[in-house]
Amino acid sequence: MNKRILGLALPNIITNITVPLLGMVDMAIVGHLSSTHIGAITIGTSIFNLIYWNFGFLRMGTSGFTAQAFGAHRWDEAVKILIRACAIALAIALLLIVLQWPVSRLALVIFEGGQEVLRLALVYFFIRIWAAPATLGLYAIKGWFIGMQDSKTPMWIAIFLNCVNIATSLLFVLVLHWDIAGVALGTVIANYSGLALALFFLRRKFHRDQHLSILTSQFSILKDALRWKEMRRFFKVNGDIFLRTVCLSAVFTFITAASGRIGDQVLAIDALLLQFFTLFSYIMDGFAYAGESLVGRYIGARQLRNLRSAVRLLLLWGLVLTAVFTLLYALFSQQFLHLFTSDQTLIAAAGDYLFWVLVTPPCGFAAFLFDGIFIGATASRTMRNAMFIATAAFFLLYFGLKTAVNEQWTLTTHTWNNILWLSFMVYLTLRGLLQGLRVRKDIYSQAL
Repeated sequence: MNKRILGLALPNIITNITVPLLGMVDMAIVGHLSSTHIGAITIGTSIFNLIYWNFGFLRMGTSGFTAQAFGAHRWDEAVKILIRACAIALAIALLLIVLQWPVSRLALVIFEGGQEVLRLALVYFFIRIWAAPATLGLYAIKGWFIGMQDSKTPMWIAIFLNCVNIATSLLFVLVLHWDIAGVALGTVIANYSGLALALFFLRRKFHRDQHLSILTSQFSILKDALRWKEMRRFFKVNGDIFLRTVCLSAVFTFITAASGRIGDQVLAIDALLLQFFTLFSYIMDGFAYAGESLVGRYIGARQLRNLRSAVRLLLLWGLVLTAVFTLLYALFSQQFLHLFTSDQTLIAAAGDYLFWVLVTPPCGFAAFLFDGIFIGATASRTMRNAMFIATAAFFLLYFGLKTAVNEQWTLTTHTWNNILWLSFMVYLTLRGLLQGLRVRKDIYSQAL
């Protein structure tokens, strides 16, 4: 079982680590321009996180349903799931492009920062929004490959996409001096390049796989995939995932917005500290994606013993990685900060909050792994409810502590930001704890 987990997890880790590395490169490029650019890229990226995270069901729901179809050897259903996901992705992307102006106005209401920070963030937004069809299409295709127990293909797509993005961003910013617009344009070009490669891999898989090649000439597959009766369960599960992701987006968007309200320097500091969280989360998500593949497969095949073994070993790997990352962050956090910015004042100020970097892995690992396990089981209702409770706890704790401190003492910038990070850690811990309590009832029972 460990061999199967690692065979799926390692390509996913390589895939996922390219995402934070890409963000880190973008941060490093603009970080050496000014702290204003750091704030702008943080807000610009947060706008798209708010948009795209809400449609994360295009990947998560697709992988869970596909894995169960794979385990049950229902190849026609696997093809239908791909068609549904891609059709929905295209419709959502076109809607986002049409509504880009009102979305930008809403973003200005949510996020706060200096006038120049917001101006640069909007420059980034109006260019990168044109990558929406490619970005959402890749969500659906990536989820489908993961569900088909294939983690290597998404890995090659991600590596190619991010290499293109890094190369174009460096060219546009450092050589052509197109400033933050160059970073955004590089992202657009990279996403369409990645989509082109993904379509190539899909075409090759359908030609090489005997089960799938038989279905490509059947028009009835396309017609059945888009029937409302066929799509109803897809929408039901993905509706829960959507609501769960709205809460996720709300928390991370609020963190950026609250940091901006505290001050431009705190906004830049928290943006740097969140890079530690991002790196850890994407590596943990490599094992979570393995959980999606294996849990869905064993539920589809009704193999309870293998299902229990997969869940147990995934959690064990999570504990090992938590210990490793906590140690690495304790030893090398200062060196890590120097990768992103040469502003010594900013680095010194960030040192006051490095404690939160150390507690992030133990607070967050279970949340990531259980997300993968519950997605593979399409147990979306429990995921949604756990997220509702954790999100409510985050906001209640943040506003409650902020109000209490403000009434008793002077609310300093340092205390304010520590309250924000404490609330975030409680939020992460609750997500993992609440889902862990439901594993027996919501996961194992499905394989009986």
